[in-house]
Amino acid sequence: MRTPICDRLGIEFPLFAFSHCRDVVAAVSKAGGFGVLGALAFSPDQLEIELRWIDEHVGGLPYGVDFAMPEKYVGKGNRDIGLDGLEALIPQGHRDFVEHVLAEHGVPPLPEGSEGVMKAAGLGVDAEGPDQVRVALEHPVSLLVNALGPPPEYAVEAAHAAGVLVGALSGSPRHAVRNLERGVDVIIAQGTEAGGHTGEISTMVLVPEVVDTVGPDVPVLAAGGIGRGRQMAAAMALGAQGVWTGSIWLTVAESDTAPWVIENLLEAGFGDTVRSRAMTGKPARQVRTAWTEAWEQEDAPDPLPMPLQGILYAPAAHRITRVRNKELSGSPAGQIIGRIQSVRPAKDVVYEIVEEWVETEQRIAEGVAEAATDATSGTTPSPS
Repeated sequence: MRTPICDRLGIEFPLFAFSHCRDVVAAVSKAGGFGVLGALAFSPDQLEIELRWIDEHVGGLPYGVDFAMPEKYVGKGNRDIGLDGLEALIPQGHRDFVEHVLAEHGVPPLPEGSEGVMKAAGLGVDAEGPDQVRVALEHPVSLLVNALGPPPEYAVEAAHAAGVLVGALSGSPRHAVRNLERGVDVIIAQGTEAGGHTGEISTMVLVPEVVDTVGPDVPVLAAGGIGRGRQMAAAMALGAQGVWTGSIWLTVAESDTAPWVIENLLEAGFGDTVRSRAMTGKPARQVRTAWTEAWEQEDAPDPLPMPLQGILYAPAAHRITRVRNKELSGSPAGQIIGRIQSVRPAKDVVYEIVEEWVETEQRIAEGVAEAATDATSGTTPSPS
């Protein structure tokens, strides 16, 4: 049941697992899949610590790194603007609105001296991006992925010089073409059902169109709404060489997701996510919370463009987390979150998906063989 991407990366199953948690990345790779570390929140120094840990715990098995390096964002190309300059672009009305929402839910200001490190998608890409890529490529990563548009040229060139494949998420056939023009090797066709930054086209519609657009020599991974083996088999039937998953790893035993956020995720149904700009400034599917609902109110200001909205959200998230406010605590999550009912080891999730995938492929093959036999013999297939 191996596909060409398995051979290129040296993995047993074409099951890719995106996670911000290094423990999940190592666990999935050790179980035969391909763990991918989401590195948005890590400075170059912290990324070095995370990757060194993975190297020590993954047993020499392949893994990848995913960055959020948007092609368009406020401050692009201006290395001198800095955080203070970006902070100055945030209207006072937006700050007042955030304070109102937090006060309404009993979230106090941070104590003196307890501010955390500011991280937001699109922040520091010009300054830190090359360092992050350099750090990643100093480790035995097999795949470097960009989550937001075509990856920067420096990232593609550096990865290829190190013999590392480059991947990129694409929400439309047009995006896939632009990624190929940038030199991307692996296209991740991500439907709107997915968690995080997504477009508006569903996975079922998107994947075959992307496969046909990029041609047979470019591996395509299907993403969005995939969390079980039957969905994996469907992705393969649509022409994908593997599946890219994320939300199903948020609640595994190895995850570092906060307990009160896990409660929200386990309680969420298939219809309890929303595409909102309230977290990063770009449409991102996430669990619906009091925070996302506040930004949907008629009197709410429009979310700011990336990275300004993230800069506004980051200290608020720190305050929300500090007091463990469940109503406001959200997480990027796709519609598949409704299937997750319990906390389980990552390897169990891997094996369950793969087992159902294999059983589904075998059942389809048997059905096709039976239909071919009936056609040859001239009999009418019995209804299933």
